Amino acid sequence: MLLAGLSEITLPLKNPVLQFSLILFIILFVPFFLKRLKIPSLISLIIAGAVVGPNGLNLMLRDSSIILFGTVGLLYIMFLAGLEIDVADFKKNSGRSILFGFYSFLISFFAGVFVSLFFLNFSLLPSLLIGSIFSSYTLIVYPIISKYGIARDKSVGIAVGGTMITDTLALLVLAVVAGSTSGQLGMAFWIRILIGITLFSVIVLLLFPVIARWFFKRFDDNVLQYLFVLGMVFFAAFLAEAAGVEAIIGAFLGGLALNRLIPHTSPLMNRIRFVGNAIFIPFFLIGVGMLIDARAFFKDFETLNVALVIIVAAGSANYLTALITQKIYGFSVDQRRVIFGLISAHAAVALATVLIGYNTITGYTLDGVPVRLLEEPVLNATILFILVSCTIATLVGEKGAQNIAFAEQAEDAMCTAVTETPERILMPMNDPETVEEVVTLGITLKSPKNRDGLFALHVIDSSAVGGGAEKNADKLLEKAAVAAASTDNRLSGLIRYDGSIVNGIDGVVREQRITDLILSLHYQRGLTDSFLGSLSEMLLITCNVTTFIYKPAQPLATIRRTLAVIPQGAENEDGFMLWKDRLASMVANTGSKLVFYADKQTLSYLKESHAGSFPNAEYKMFRNLNDFSGLAKEIRNDDNLVVVMSRRNYRSYHSRMAKIPSYLSRYFKNNSFILIYPVQSRNDEEVPEFPELTLPDHFRSAVDQAGVKLGEAMTRIPFRRLPLRFKRKA
Repeated sequence: MLLAGLSEITLPLKNPVLQFSLILFIILFVPFFLKRLKIPSLISLIIAGAVVGPNGLNLMLRDSSIILFGTVGLLYIMFLAGLEIDVADFKKNSGRSILFGFYSFLISFFAGVFVSLFFLNFSLLPSLLIGSIFSSYTLIVYPIISKYGIARDKSVGIAVGGTMITDTLALLVLAVVAGSTSGQLGMAFWIRILIGITLFSVIVLLLFPVIARWFFKRFDDNVLQYLFVLGMVFFAAFLAEAAGVEAIIGAFLGGLALNRLIPHTSPLMNRIRFVGNAIFIPFFLIGVGMLIDARAFFKDFETLNVALVIIVAAGSANYLTALITQKIYGFSVDQRRVIFGLISAHAAVALATVLIGYNTITGYTLDGVPVRLLEEPVLNATILFILVSCTIATLVGEKGAQNIAFAEQAEDAMCTAVTETPERILMPMNDPETVEEVVTLGITLKSPKNRDGLFALHVIDSSAVGGGAEKNADKLLEKAAVAAASTDNRLSGLIRYDGSIVNGIDGVVREQRITDLILSLHYQRGLTDSFLGSLSEMLLITCNVTTFIYKPAQPLATIRRTLAVIPQGAENEDGFMLWKDRLASMVANTGSKLVFYADKQTLSYLKESHAGSFPNAEYKMFRNLNDFSGLAKEIRNDDNLVVVMSRRNYRSYHSRMAKIPSYLSRYFKNNSFILIYPVQSRNDEEVPEFPELTLPDHFRSAVDQAGVKLGEAMTRIPFRRLPLRFKRKA
C-alpha cells in the first residue's frame, strides 16, 4: 500500500498534507543550513521558494493556499510593526515621521520617474508606475529588527511611521494611474478616497481600542484573546481595502490601535510573535520566492537593462534618504543602516503595482498583440529587483540592528556591574485566583533583559500532617511557572517549611538575596482584621526590601492611566531609585499614561532629575495626603492607583498615611492599586538609634489575632532587632 501511494505522487505536488509538510521542513532546515554560508534566514526562504516553485523544480505551485498564507504573512509584518512601536515616542516624533515620509517619497518617486523617462524611454504613465514602485517599501527586515530587540529605537520608529506615508502616497499614485487609464479619474474619485480613508481611520484608531479593552477585561482565555486580535487585524485590513487603500495600511493601524492593550511582556504578545515568526511570515517569503524565474532574466538584454537601471537608481535614492535622515536627526552609522534596510526592500506593493501595469491593456497592435502599460521585460525586471532589494536590505539592516543591540547589551552590562543590584523578585503564592495577575505584575516591573530573576514561594506549615499541602503548593507553583513561561521568562518555584509564614518568607528573602517583594492584598474577614492583613504588616517590619502590595481589579494590559501619589520627602529615601526604576518599567511595559501627584518640591525634583525615566509623564500638585478626596474625583474606571508609602518613623513617613487604607476602601474600591514600600534606613539625626515601636490600633488588633502577646517585651523592642519568630497563642 505504501509503495502504491508513493507511486501516485506527481509533480507539482497535489496532496495538501504533503505540501504543508514540505513547507514546514523548508522553514525548519533551509535557514539552518544556509546560515553556515552567511545567508540571512529571510533571503534563504526566498531562495528556497524559487527552487521549489513552478519556475524551479516545480515541486509546488503558487496556488491559492500559498497566496492566502503569504498575504497573512505580509499583513502580520505590518501588524507587528504597529504593535511593537513605542506609541509615546511615535506621537512625540510624529512630525519627524511625517517629514521623513514626504521627503523619502519625493526622492524615490522622482528618481523612478526620472530614470524611466530619460534612461528607459518610457512614456509618462509607465514612468509614474515605476516611481510608485520606487517609493513603496515593504518592512521585510522588521522581523530582524524585532528579533534584536531594537524596535523602540528612534530610527526604527521614524522609518516605520514614514513607511506608512510613502506606501499610502505610492498607492494613491497607483490609483490615479489606474483611474486615468479607465477614465474614472474625477471629483467623485477624490471625494470617495477622502471619505473612505477618514471613516476607516476613525473606526480603527478610536473604536477598535474601546472594543478590545472591553473584550480583554471580560475574557482571559489565551486562545480567545489571540483569535480576537487576529480577527480585529484582518478586519482592519478589509476596512482599508474598502476605503481604497492597501490592506497593509489597515494592518499597521490595527496594530497601532491595539498597541497599548497588548504589553510587550504579556503572554499574548509572545504568542503573536511566535505564530507570526514560525508560520505566517516564512510563508510570505517562500511565496515571494516562487515568483522568481531565473530563466526570464536572461531571455533578452532589455530585461537585464531595466533591472540594472531600477536596482541602481532605487538603491541610490534609498541611500540618499537614509543619509539625509542621519544628518538631520544626528543618528549613528548603524541607525542609518537600519533605516536603509527598512526602506530598501520592495516586495508587496511593488509586485501589486507592476502586475496592475502589466494587466492594464491600453490598445492592440495591427497583429492583435495587446499593448500593456508595463511590458513583460519590466515585469521580469521588477521581480529580479524585488529579490536584489530584499537581499541588500536584509544584509545592511541586520548588520545595523546587530551592532545597535550589541552596544545596548554592553551598556546595560556595564551599568548593572557598576551601579545596580540584579533584580530578584519574590512572589509568595497562596491564592490560586491571583497567581497569574501577581506573576504578570512581576514580569511588568522587571527589566526586559532579566529572564531569571523571578521566584514564586509557597510556605507550608511545618507541623502540617499529610500530603495535601504539598500537592496544593505544587499546583500553585506550576501555575505560576506556566504564566511566566508563556512570556519567555523563567520562574523558580520554592517551597518552604516553617512554623511561621512570616519567618519562611523572610528567610527566603535573605537566602535568595531578594530585591523586590510582591504581595497580593488579602481579603478582610472581619471588623477586627486590618486592611493590609497581619501577614503583610509583619513582612513590612521584617523585610527591608522594596515591597509591592497589589490589588488587581482588572488586567494590567487594560489600564489607561497610572496615577502615582508620592509623599513629601520620598526622594530622600535610600530606596527611591529602586522603586522609581520599577515604576518606569511598569509604565513602559503597559503603555499607560503616567500622572504624578506630589508636592511642589518633589515634583520639581522628578522633573529636573528623572524626566528621562518618565518622558511623557504629567505632573499635578498634591499638597498632602488628605487630598485623596479630590483625587477620587479625577480617577476613572480604567486607572491604576500607585501610592508610595513609608514604614513608620522613617524619613518620608507622615501620620496621615494611617488614613490611606480608609481612603482606598472608600474612594478606590473599584480600581486596581499598588502600595509601594521602599527600602528605607533611618535618619539618625532625626530618630534615636533604638526608638520604641509604637503600633497603630489596627496593627495591634491584627497582631493579637496572630497570637502575639503585646507586653513589655514587644513595646520596647528596637525596630532593627525585631525577633524573627513569634509564638503561637495556646
